[in-house]
Amino acid sequence: MRPRRVKVVENMEDKSCHPIPHDNGDFDVARSLRDIPPAHYTLKIESFSELAQLLLDAKVQNYESDIFEAGGYKWKLYLHPNGDKERNGEGHISLYLVIAETSDLPLGWEVNVNFKLFVYDQIQDKYMTVQDANGKVRRFHRMKTKWGFAQLLPLGTFNDAANGYLIHDTCVFGAEVLVLNYNGRGECLTVLKGLDNTYTWKIDNFSSLDGKTHYSEVFTIGNRKWKLKLHPKGDSRANNKCLSLFLLLDDWKTFPSDRKTYAKFKLLIRNQCHGQHVETTACFAPTFGWGCSSFLSLTDLHDASKGFLVKDTLIVEAEVSVLSTLKNFSE
Repeated sequence: MRPRRVKVVENMEDKSCHPIPHDNGDFDVARSLRDIPPAHYTLKIESFSELAQLLLDAKVQNYESDIFEAGGYKWKLYLHPNGDKERNGEGHISLYLVIAETSDLPLGWEVNVNFKLFVYDQIQDKYMTVQDANGKVRRFHRMKTKWGFAQLLPLGTFNDAANGYLIHDTCVFGAEVLVLNYNGRGECLTVLKGLDNTYTWKIDNFSSLDGKTHYSEVFTIGNRKWKLKLHPKGDSRANNKCLSLFLLLDDWKTFPSDRKTYAKFKLLIRNQCHGQHVETTACFAPTFGWGCSSFLSLTDLHDASKGFLVKDTLIVEAEVSVLSTLKNFSE
């Protein structure tokens, strides 16, 4: 049976003077170079040729590394210095990731993994990474406890000291294991448009208000509760110069502290005589609220000819036309 040709993806940070090998194999393979060593396990062999001969003499196919932990599971590396002939690895270094101590796992266990295996280039001080192309995820389970590469490197390439992989009969392999644990958590974001919800706050006896903060009743637009905050004589930034007006989320304490609500809104003080209202339209992503310290000058507010205060009544409006809603879900 002829081995099928595979596509090998190269992605080198710096173009190597040692070409990354192209070869035949069991599935598509991606190879690249990087400076950072493997995160989870390093296997250094100081007498590689002696190990290879010892395994041949003992008629043992592979060397099993010590156990290491990654992603909450136990793992081993299986190294075939003389190639895994059963999987078309003759003439190559073969290297596999194997899940260990599976008897401790629950019945029907399954572990989904994206992993990389490594060979150290001692001349360039770089690690050649070998992984399944396109970030393919491998599924470990009771019937399949081993994944890897029968044709990790051709032995001719590996044994040539000029390539940097085997120098003074010493070489280094490694592994990096990312376990994908699906917890079923997520969110669904919906942006509601065309709400056309307007709240009107009619404030009678406006002149009797002191200079402190005053709040409207709580009103609902979309799935959120809101209220208006008014400083008749301005907040600390506009003290005795302008009226300050803000739109607040009244239910913000019941939501996660860092969750933002995305909205488009309009605040307005109605001109009751000429129709020339003072308004501001904004888009914002607050955790609490938004507004304007210098919304309307006190000079214009108290000028009867301007039409904002009529019979000592001020009319304030808030309109939210676009609003994001978020629903969390879990399995």
